[in-house]
This record gives sequence, structure tokens and C-alpha cells, in this order.
Amino acid sequence: MPYILAANIGLWVGLGVVVLLVLMFVGIYNGLVAGRNSCKNAWSQVDVQLKRRYDLIPNLVETAKGYLKHERETLEAVIKARQMAIDASSIKDQAKAENMLTSTLRSLFAVSESYPDLKANQNMMALQEELTSTENRIGFARQNYNDTVLSFNNRVQQFPSNVIAGMFGFKEEEFFELEDQAAKEPVKVQF
Repeated sequence: MPYILAANIGLWVGLGVVVLLVLMFVGIYNGLVAGRNSCKNAWSQVDVQLKRRYDLIPNLVETAKGYLKHERETLEAVIKARQMAIDASSIKDQAKAENMLTSTLRSLFAVSESYPDLKANQNMMALQEELTSTENRIGFARQNYNDTVLSFNNRVQQFPSNVIAGMFGFKEEEFFELEDQAAKEPVKVQF
């Protein structure tokens, strides 16, 4: 009789350990899925703010066009950079395109300084305020995205979740980093 009781206890303990391992496995897997989805959501928030920025640029260019007749190259560079940013397919390409867009916007703002009528234009001033607000929102969304990616990448790299991540093909996400030091600073919009 004691042998049967010991065998039953051993069976229950073994079964309990298996159930605990399965629950741990499911918890880690679900955490990885939730982390990946959080990264996608955070990127979509960056994307929303970038789209808002892209939508403002044509209005900015149209407002400036009448005043900057001799600065056609600057306006065309802004339009081209905007399209490259819209067409970017990966996060790395997006960061590169954003660097170029920021640089061309800086050129536009620098050129516009030479046109006092443009600086005083109400539409231009409103667009300036809207663009500044959007730049701040992009910065906050980018920070949230990078924080989310950091958390997810830690899960993908740390034991024991790295074993499960490897088994199910979870890969690290890319950070949204700006390469150009000047582009890391907010666009200064002054008219």
C-alpha cells in the first residue's frame, strides 16, 4: 500500500510539473505575441503622425510657391523628399527618408527667411504652428515606439523566452533611429 501511495504522489507531482511548464510556456509565448503586437501598434502611431506631417507639406509648399518663385529647386526637393518618405517600406528606409525630408524642410525654412511677406502670411504662420506641433507628436510617437521595441527585444533575447522566441520565429524589431545628428533636433520653424 505505501508503494502505491508513493507512486500516486510521484505521478501527481510529475503531472503538476508538466502542467506548470506548459502554463509557463503558454505565458511566455503569449507575452511574445503581445510584445510583437505592441511594436506594430506603436509603429502605427508613428505612421499616423508621419502621415499628418506629409499632409501638411503640400499646403506649406503651395503657400510658399507664390513667394518663392526663384526657389523652385528647394520646393521640388521638399516634394521629392516627402514622396520618398511616403514610399519607404522598412523602418530603416523610413528613418533615412525622414532625415532627407527634415533636411529639405530646413532648407525651405532657411530660404523663406529672405521673404518678409511670406514670413507674415497668416497661412504660413498657421502651417508653421501645425508643423511644429506635428514634429513634437512625431517625437513622442517615435520615443514610445522605441521603448516598446526595447521591451520586446529584451524578451526575445532573455532566457527562457529566447528559447521559445527562436522556436516560433520571433525576431528582434528595428529601432527608429535618425542617423543625421542635425535631424535629431526638432525642425525649427521660424518665419
